[in-house]
Amino acid sequence: MKFLILTHVQHKLTDGSVSAYAPYVKEMNIWLKHVDEVSIVAPKTSEIKNDIDLDYEHKTLNFNEIPSIEFTNTKKILSSLFKLPFICSVIFKACKKADHIHLRCPGNIGLIGCLVQICFPKKIKTAKYAGNWDPRAKQPLTYKFQKWLLSNTFFTKNITVLVYGNWKNQTKNIKSFFTATYNHEDRQIPKTRNYSASLKFVFVGSLVEGKRPLFAIQIIEKLNTLGYDVVIDLYGDGVLKTDLETYVKKNNLGSKVKLFGNQKNEVIKDVLKEAHFLILASKSEGWPKAIAEAMFFGVIPIATSVSCVAFMLDYGKRGIIIKSNLEDALHVINIQLVAQENLKMMSKKAADWSQNYTLDFFESKITKLIKL
Repeated sequence: MKFLILTHVQHKLTDGSVSAYAPYVKEMNIWLKHVDEVSIVAPKTSEIKNDIDLDYEHKTLNFNEIPSIEFTNTKKILSSLFKLPFICSVIFKACKKADHIHLRCPGNIGLIGCLVQICFPKKIKTAKYAGNWDPRAKQPLTYKFQKWLLSNTFFTKNITVLVYGNWKNQTKNIKSFFTATYNHEDRQIPKTRNYSASLKFVFVGSLVEGKRPLFAIQIIEKLNTLGYDVVIDLYGDGVLKTDLETYVKKNNLGSKVKLFGNQKNEVIKDVLKEAHFLILASKSEGWPKAIAEAMFFGVIPIATSVSCVAFMLDYGKRGIIIKSNLEDALHVINIQLVAQENLKMMSKKAADWSQNYTLDFFESKITKLIKL
């Protein structure tokens, strides 16, 4: 089988290897175990490979470079429009050669792929919509268009669209799905935490506005003023790193807040085995892997109810659901912190649920999709 991946993810070519953002590639490598040939159509970056990148694993892999496109300002729009004919041509030719077309959405390349695939109604197709599929969500017009086109069984044929969460009134090609990080053998009875002493919070994710890392820091700041002995470690990098470091220094939070940057998966794994809570008050999510990974080891998530997060947290039974207002969030967290026995039960329920979603289970589901 000739398997084609269309994605906006930036790729790195180093000494004959092709790599990209590790969580994405780790998932794709599971798909690639079951195909004969692989073609990737994606942008390339000259950035140096680092700890959060991973190599694709396949003996027959072809990388087709296309330029990145953006539509955030007039200059970038004009530049992107100039590039579109070439990108469409590359995608069309790749689709023509493929037996199975795999779209990664939402994204600009995924959008073009959604349009080009209309020309190939008989080919087997899958689409992974890694964003928020909630029909009520406020999203850019391009995201809404991709969701409409993927759901439209007249224009988009012979496709299975994998989405996060269970939503009402969906077309027959929409399939509720999940993602995974750990194997069956990684499952373990989580450590029983002591919630009456010092509490360790963690943040795992990109230091960008959408993930709201400053909000997480402010929660810790306020909890300490309320008399709690709490600290937070932040793992990740991004454009807000300098601003966060400035905030920590200005407010004398150095003993309570530490930024560790990007770390390898094994480091994060050890951190999660000891932490009490994870804060991820995102503005938008798909299936937040940071939450699922934390729950796997009994860490209690504190998260906003976006996308399928409420489902993951069983509407407050497996985690703490907060609003994006700091005062309201503190009120809810404070109520939960005094109910220590409930926190222990919440931790257990979180682990019991998350440990169902292993890589082994994920691969069994992927195998069925490949063999459609």
